[in-house]
This record gives sequence, structure tokens and C-alpha cells, in this order.
Amino acid sequence: MTAPQPDTAASPQWRDFYGQDRFLLLSGLAIVIGVISSIGAYVLLMAIRFFTNLFFFQSLSFVARSPADNQLGAWVIIVPAIGGLIAGLAARYGTEKIRGHGIPEAIEAILYGKSRMSPKVAMLKPVVSGIVIGSGGPFGAEGPVIVTGGAAASLLAQAVSLTSVERKALLVAGACAGMTAVFGTPVAAVLFAVELMLFELRPRSLLPVAIACAVAGFLRPLWYESGPLFPMTTSEPTAIAIVSAIAAGLACGALSTSVTRLYHWIEDGFARLPIHWMWWPALGGLVVGIGGYFQPRALGVGYDVIGDLLANNLVLATAASLVIVKAIIWAVALGSNTSGGTLAPLMTMGAGLGVVIGRWLPGADIQLWVLVCLAATMAGTLGAPLMSIVFAFGLTHDANAILPLLLGCIVAYAFTVIVMPHSILTEKIVRRGRRIYREYGVDPLEQSFIADVMTREVKAIEAQLPIADVIDQYFGSSQSQRAYPVQQDGRLLAMVERADFLNLDAALLAQPVASLIAAPAEAFALPAETLRMVASRMAALDIERLPVIDAPETRRLVGIVSRSDLVKPRRAAYEEESQRERFFLTSARWPRPGARDADE
Repeated sequence: MTAPQPDTAASPQWRDFYGQDRFLLLSGLAIVIGVISSIGAYVLLMAIRFFTNLFFFQSLSFVARSPADNQLGAWVIIVPAIGGLIAGLAARYGTEKIRGHGIPEAIEAILYGKSRMSPKVAMLKPVVSGIVIGSGGPFGAEGPVIVTGGAAASLLAQAVSLTSVERKALLVAGACAGMTAVFGTPVAAVLFAVELMLFELRPRSLLPVAIACAVAGFLRPLWYESGPLFPMTTSEPTAIAIVSAIAAGLACGALSTSVTRLYHWIEDGFARLPIHWMWWPALGGLVVGIGGYFQPRALGVGYDVIGDLLANNLVLATAASLVIVKAIIWAVALGSNTSGGTLAPLMTMGAGLGVVIGRWLPGADIQLWVLVCLAATMAGTLGAPLMSIVFAFGLTHDANAILPLLLGCIVAYAFTVIVMPHSILTEKIVRRGRRIYREYGVDPLEQSFIADVMTREVKAIEAQLPIADVIDQYFGSSQSQRAYPVQQDGRLLAMVERADFLNLDAALLAQPVASLIAAPAEAFALPAETLRMVASRMAALDIERLPVIDAPETRRLVGIVSRSDLVKPRRAAYEEESQRERFFLTSARWPRPGARDADE
């Protein structure tokens, strides 16, 4: 399609990005949200420490201790069940929205709830999550922090006069600022937003998210030591590491698929139980307790376990048992719809897999393959390869790992995209009858102009023509258009259609058709406008067609554009995606010796 030549009135509309005069307001709110999310992350981590000491060591303390160091013996089986029971009661008599790991609920609020989250979620989620994780729940703090930060941001946005898309940007900003406050990975948190939560890539949404994450990153050293969470440096990989990275990616893709299907199978099993869902977390807690009895290091957040796995401080048998037990109790606990996060468990399972297979992968240190498997398992399970790559680098600052991380994460991502129709974050939403589509692309309506699709040959009605003649000549058996523009002295007045002439008083039939038009219509299109702009205008006005004029000053009619015209660019897009073509080795033939070209 050939774009029309811009005139001085239309050309300012042609921008790489749409102008946004509310950037300053959103930026100011994003700063506040970054602070709130950082405070929320700190409070949640302190709550986890408090309840860990209370449940496992019967002390009132905020000292960081691992549940694996408990001396409860077989009584440890009961502790996660108590936490699960409290979570079930809180969800039953508080709000059901605190059930699960929270990210699917945040995505559903973004796509279908106009980014509105309730105060109950903001208050109950961190408390209940602190109890569940502190009592041994095999979850990370990042999921509840993401939900808490998102809910707090949503509440702030609801207190200000904002649009739905602006609330969405601030909700995601709060969620990702919380993730930054936990892990100290602001760039990965921004990519988390782009790949999983924003469902767009526009300045209006990217700017608040980046600002909130930056603020949370700057504040984090105030309550946690600066630097990477798991600093490490591996040797530079050799060329054979290409094969190893592919093998690691395939193994992690298989692990991602297995744990995702296990989780949903267990969730379906809980749904078939003849008891109220309030009791499910307690039953899941019993399974967690049994697993923790045999493998205590599978309990709780497990950041210390992740550090030991990355440092290759665990023997093969311990790492293997940790992967198996963690996968089972995490899937059971999550399937029971208790409250907790997904990132830390996936990190533990992926790193454990790296310890198991890394000793047989040539081309680099075993620690490198532990890191690659950690990131690739996240990439495959969440469907977020870019976030996983940058996240692993942010955790370790290991520059030598970049290339293996890139290949391993992309392979695992490709594996799960082919094998699984939905990720662990979207499957639950899809089961509720919601459609989730995560592919981004440039809108064909944004690349096409009204001049390319409008109908140029248009019959127009002169303003002085009597109404009776208009009905007879234009809306009789020979009607050729659904609506007709009315013009006077070459200037457009408005559009009229058959419904405008129904039930008219007979005395009006002799009046000129211009008498039915109170004022010149303000709804029109310009040839240089994009189809997206005009489609939005039609949707807002709930009309099916617009007259096209050359300029607002002259109002000279040049055509009509209808809703059916707006789908024409989709035909070209469909052909580009579905029509396979070959431009070489189809009609070309090697000339025979002595042959002459046909043109000669």
C-alpha cells in the first residue's frame, strides 16, 4: 500500500510513539509505588523469618534461620499443615483472591478486571504468605510480594483519576518493584513485566515500570546487603559448550513440562475431593510435612539451598532427592491453592537438575551448568526467556555465563512452546474460560491509511434537495449505499441513512434535507489518518462508517470508510503468515550447452 502524502494538518499525527501528556503524573506515582513495594517486600521477608522461628524453633525472633535446622523430629509433618489450615480459613472468611501463587490472578485483573485489586488482597496476602512459607511451605517470597506490590499500586491508582491502561501500568510497576526488592534484579523485573504482565510494549507502560523498579533497586541496600544475591564467576566456556547448552535446555524443557503437568494434575485431583476447598491447603501441608521430614532442605524459601547448589556444595544424591521432593511437595502445595510463589521453587529444581547433569556436560564448569539449568527451568515453565537470562546474570553477575544462558533458555522455551499450549501462569486463567494471547506484533491497522482502503466513488446528496425526493431517489429500490453524505456548496454537512427518515411528519417532506441536520458533523476521517485511529473513533461513537474529507477547514468530501474496510489490511497480514513462497530453484533452469536465452 502507498501511503498518502502528508499535509500540514495530518503529519503531526505520524509518530513512532503516541504522545502522552501524563508521563509526569505516572512517573511521580511510580516513585511512590517503588517505595511502597520495597517496604512491602521487607515486611514480608521479616514476617517469613518471624513465623519460621515461631513454628520451627518456638522463639520470637527475626533472625534468618532455615527450617532444615529444626529439631522437631516427626512433629515437623504437622507444622506445614497448620500453616495451610490458617491459609484456608483466611481465604474462606477473608477473600478467595489470596489463593494460589497470585501471578495468574494479577494477570486476570490486568486483562479482564480493569487492573482493580481489592484492599483485602493487599492486607491478607503478605500475612498469609508469611505464615504459609514460615511454616515450611516450599515457596518463594517473590510471588506474594508481586501480588502485594501490585495490589498496593492498584489501590493507589484507584484513588487517582486514571484510565484502565494507566492503572495497569502502575499495578505492574508495583508488582515488578516488589520482585526487584526481593532479588535485586531491576532489569530482569522490567523484562518480567514485558514478557508476562503488560501485554504491550509502549512508553506509557514501560516508563512507570522501569522507574518503580529503579527506585526499589536503589532502596534495597538500605535493608539488604548490596551486590548480587549469589555472586559467582565461572570459567569462559569452550566451543563444545554449544552442545552442552542445548542438552541442558532440552532437559530443563522436559522438567518444566513435567512439573507443570504434575501441578495441574494434582490441582484437578483436589477439585474432585468431596470436601470444601478451605481444607485443601491443610491436606497439602501434610504432604509438605512428610516431604520435609525426609528432605528437610526442601522446606521453606530455600535461598540458602539455591546458594549451595550454585556453589556445587551438595553431593549428587542430595541434589537429586532435593529436586524430586521439592517438585512433589511444591506441586501438591500449589495444587491445594495455598499462598506462595513460584520463582524460588523453580530455581531450586533447576539448580538441582544442573548439579545432577552438569558433571556430564563438557565445555565449562559444573557451576555454569547449574546456573544455566536454573534459568532455563524458569524460562520454560514461565515462558519468559529474556527475563530468565537477565535474571540469572543479575543474581550472579557472571558475564561468562551469558552465551550458555542465552542458548539454554531459548531451547527450553522453544521446547515448552511446542509441547505445552499454556504456561503455568496462564493455564489457570484459560480454565476459567479466558483467552490469553502472549504474542506481540505491530498492528496492521497502524501501518495502513484511510486513503488506501476508503471508497472513493461516493454518491452525495445536495443539502437543498427536498426530503421526499431524497427518500425516492436514494432510499428506494435503487439504493446503492447504506448511508449518504449530505453536502452544501461542496462542504460536508453530515451523513444520513434510512433510519433518519422513518416516521417523519408529512409536512416535513417538502423541506430540504438540510433541515434535519442541526449542525455540521464533527465525526469524520482524513485520508492521512491511520486505520487504527479511525477504528477507535468508530468504536467510541458506535457507528459503522465515516465520511472522509480532505481537511477540516474545507470539508470537501473525498470518500467513505466503513468497518468492513478496516479489515482489509488483515488480508495482507494473513497472506504473509500463511502463504509459503519460493523464489529460487522453482522456475530457474541451468542452461544447456549452446542454448540461447528466449529474449535473444
